[in-house]
Amino acid sequence: MSLVRAKKHLGQHFLTDKNIAAKIVDSLRPDNRYTQVLEVGPGMGILSDFLLQKTEYQTYLIDIDTESYLFLQKKYPQLAEHLINADFLEMDFGSVFSRSFAIIGNFPYNISSQILFKVLDSRQQVVEVVGMFQKEVAERCTAKAGSKEYGILSVFLQAYYKVEYLFTVKAGVFNPPPKVLSAVIRLTRNEVEQLPCDEKLFWHVVKAGFNQRRKTLRNALSALINKEAMATEPMLDLRAERLTVNDFVALTNKITENR
Repeated sequence: MSLVRAKKHLGQHFLTDKNIAAKIVDSLRPDNRYTQVLEVGPGMGILSDFLLQKTEYQTYLIDIDTESYLFLQKKYPQLAEHLINADFLEMDFGSVFSRSFAIIGNFPYNISSQILFKVLDSRQQVVEVVGMFQKEVAERCTAKAGSKEYGILSVFLQAYYKVEYLFTVKAGVFNPPPKVLSAVIRLTRNEVEQLPCDEKLFWHVVKAGFNQRRKTLRNALSALINKEAMATEPMLDLRAERLTVNDFVALTNKITENR
């Protein structure tokens, strides 16, 4: 069986270290929360080999790369309809999964943020994610308020998930090796079904605050707030990076009350 060529335009860097692959797969913790796992961008199946050894869940694979898909068809003839040749970002999860499921992958670095926002859009179904990201992205996901890495993605992910930085991965265990360090993180869905505020407004507030992160929130949110009613609100004198998720929820409620 001929090997798959890594394609630069797809951001492919195939993991070659089986010990790291096993460690990534072992970072999944079903705990009766799900019985199905979707691997994104399996390439030549180094993670898939370990996923398919597990009996706690069924494994599904999705790859946009037709060459990878054909390779995996031959490698795993038993997968049948569990092997999908499609774009993960365009995938309708409901057409495949009727219940909660987990996502795992050595994710293409050029669409990392898009993958995470896709997860957020489907947060009611996606209860766990274990993934390899560029180290810089992993640090943004796990960053705490007050740090320079803390931003829109940090707040949105941490509003709905427990986000853990698991371990760093060096470039030499990939083919071709990326020019950056990588890291594996785990997202575990929290118990919050819905934030205790107007969620649509919450998203607007967070985005507006960080889109002008050098400005105080009073200036960055000027189009969203009643300036007179909130003239003495102390949180508005801070920059977005100083507010925790709970602070953003509280601020959203105050904006709603004072409109």
